[in-house]
Amino acid sequence: MSRRVGPVLATVLVAGNMIGSGLYLLPASLAAIGSSSIIGWAIAAAGALLLAGVFAVLAILRPTVDGVVAYAGEGLHPMFGFMSWLAYWLTCWFGNVAIALAVVGYLGFFLPAAAAPPGIFIATLAVIWLITGANLFGARLVGRAGSVGLVVGLLPVALAIGLGLAAFDPALFAASWNPGGKPMSQAIPASVVLIFWAFLGLESANIAAAVVENPRRNLPIAALGGTALAAIVYALATVALMGAIPADTLARSTAPFADAVARLTGPVAGAIVAACAMVKAAATLAGWILVMAETSRSGAAAGYLPSRLSTVDPNRIPTRDILLSAVITSAVAAATLSPTLGRQFNALINASVVLSMAVYALCALALWRFAGAIASRSWRRGVRLAAVLGVAFSVWVIAVSGLATAALALAILAAAPPLWLLSRRLRSRPG
Repeated sequence: MSRRVGPVLATVLVAGNMIGSGLYLLPASLAAIGSSSIIGWAIAAAGALLLAGVFAVLAILRPTVDGVVAYAGEGLHPMFGFMSWLAYWLTCWFGNVAIALAVVGYLGFFLPAAAAPPGIFIATLAVIWLITGANLFGARLVGRAGSVGLVVGLLPVALAIGLGLAAFDPALFAASWNPGGKPMSQAIPASVVLIFWAFLGLESANIAAAVVENPRRNLPIAALGGTALAAIVYALATVALMGAIPADTLARSTAPFADAVARLTGPVAGAIVAACAMVKAAATLAGWILVMAETSRSGAAAGYLPSRLSTVDPNRIPTRDILLSAVITSAVAAATLSPTLGRQFNALINASVVLSMAVYALCALALWRFAGAIASRSWRRGVRLAAVLGVAFSVWVIAVSGLATAALALAILAAAPPLWLLSRRLRSRPG
């Protein structure tokens, strides 16, 4: 019996990889922009669909287990492969702290001191190291936690959407349209950078390539359908919450979905939602700690990092890499301390999104090169047009992210060539 899945199940799996912890704090982050952020969701969704298509075609033309960090090296130059690896690794640095903050934010529903200084930092470190300890038991435990978290984590979103739409107040939604008063030309692009945090992971369609029936036909369906399904859920959640809760109330929340349900039905239901969100965010963090460790290991195997820091043998639990990930994540949590949990979360997801867009841009450029092998002239032109648009969208998101965040990304990319040359020189030395 075939173990491959059809397009419908593959679509659901791709959507499930995106829906969850990435959304849990976003309503509070977007409260300053208000219900007008629905325009940002539409723009971000269009860009995500475009990039999902880029990765779907990449998975068909260049199937590889190394994922996004391999395309630039194969399609452009080994130096760009190093640049892609470095940006992806650093994305994990910032993103893992942001996910830990999502856990802490919903913990604050039960223990308010955990979501206020100085409790935020203490609780964040505790979450990071507890979940790091779980990773040391192996990938099987992390995989089981991820499966449980995926099912449990959908409850807060589904319940908030259902209750929020039932209590939807058009007047409240209109009153929350632009509470910050900024020109829409400034507010909407800024919202896209925050919003795209929820779409990170759209490249997971590439992982599904190995288990999808007839991937040449069904993989684009799964990638685009999964991203579209996630976008619909996100838009419904935004409309539901901002039509049921005032924007200023959302802005003060560290657990917006739990607070929304508690406000609409009572504290018991809110507590259940908060607990489910914590489980999902913790399971997501466990998976991303493992991804960061595996990225470190692949970097050490390629000579990008000192082998002493890594468990290079792929058949062993990457203990050194997991501990290195925890140390780095803890340092980032300390370096990005802010007066509020929301401000720290926003800074972290901005950095994660901008670095991810740099990786996506490099992958889209690689697709331009790979498209040369397509025999059909019309398909080749279509794929190259998608590649150009993918690069353009990625660069635009970086450009509108703000001077400080864009400068960070550009500085990292500028540092990549000399670091790559240094790694080559060190690898060439005997011993």
